[in-house]
Parts: sequence; structure tokens; C-alpha cells
Amino acid sequence: MQEKIKEISSRIHELRELSEISVEEMAKYLNIPVETYQQYDTGETDIPASILFEIAQFLKVDMTLLLTGEEPRMHIFTVTRKDKGPTVERREAYQYQNLGPNFIHKKAETFLVEVEAGSTDAENSMNSHPGQEFDFVLEGTLKVRIHDNEIILEEGDSIYFDSSYGHAMEALGDKPAKFLAMII
Repeated sequence: MQEKIKEISSRIHELRELSEISVEEMAKYLNIPVETYQQYDTGETDIPASILFEIAQFLKVDMTLLLTGEEPRMHIFTVTRKDKGPTVERREAYQYQNLGPNFIHKKAETFLVEVEAGSTDAENSMNSHPGQEFDFVLEGTLKVRIHDNEIILEEGDSIYFDSSYGHAMEALGDKPAKFLAMII
């Protein structure tokens, strides 16, 4: 995983420099400390999927380019086979798989997200990003914390929310929670 983090960080670093955007400008746009961004830029720390999404928007590139180094080419449709989408591990407890990486000019990013059972870092790992988010639970039980609210979602339940508010997910019970996430 560390090698993949370094590859993504290297692509971001190169695109940022080609765009003549300073580390300070990027950190300000992302609303994070400069030191945190520097850790992302050098590959010292894994970059959360929501931050990758924001970086791609700021650099005016598709998130797929950051994840894989390849530009999306499909404009009528694209198929992503089971377990074949590019993956990014946001933290140890989260695994994201991009479900539409090859479609050009997407209006939303879609992910299959798995949260490990017993993950307890949701309290301390609230994140936010511009836009809106839709999550549909496929397996397990998911506790969603958003803007001082806790919502328990079971298989088949969904939530749509303003993702600029701090939010976090946690798998409840003894098995992982798997959900479809769409960031708009």
C-alpha cells in the first residue's frame, strides 16, 4: 500500500507544480494545515478519498488520473468488473474502490466502500468535502455521524446529505459494513 500512496502523491505533486500552485495555496483550498498537506504531497501519509476528490477538482483533472496515472477515455459508457476498480485505502478501517474510473467528464464519483468491523475511529475522524453525498448500505450495519447526529443504517437503507458538514462512518456489529458511496 505504501508504494501506491507514493505514486498518487507523486502525481499530485507533479500536477500541482505544473499548475504553479504552491503547497500553501493547496492547503488553504483544502482547509487543512500546511504541514498536513505537505505529508500528503510527499507520500508520508495516505490521502483520504474526500481530499483526493477535492484535489482533483482544484487541479481540474479526473480523480482517476490521480489514482492510476491514466486519463479516462470513455464517453458513452464504461464497465468496471467486480473487484477491478482502482482502490484507495483511506485509513486502516476503510477501503474504497472507484466504480467508474474510465468515464470522462463525470459529474459524480462512485465508490464501493468497506468499513471494517470494530472500527472505532469514527469519533475522531470526521471529514467534509464540497458537494453532496449519497450512501446506500449493501451489507452490514453502518453508523453515520453527521453534524451532531447519529443515524443507524441497515442493509438496504440510504442517506443523502450535504457533505460540507463533518461526517464519519463506523461499522457496527461483528462484520464489516459495505456501502455504495456517490460524491456529487
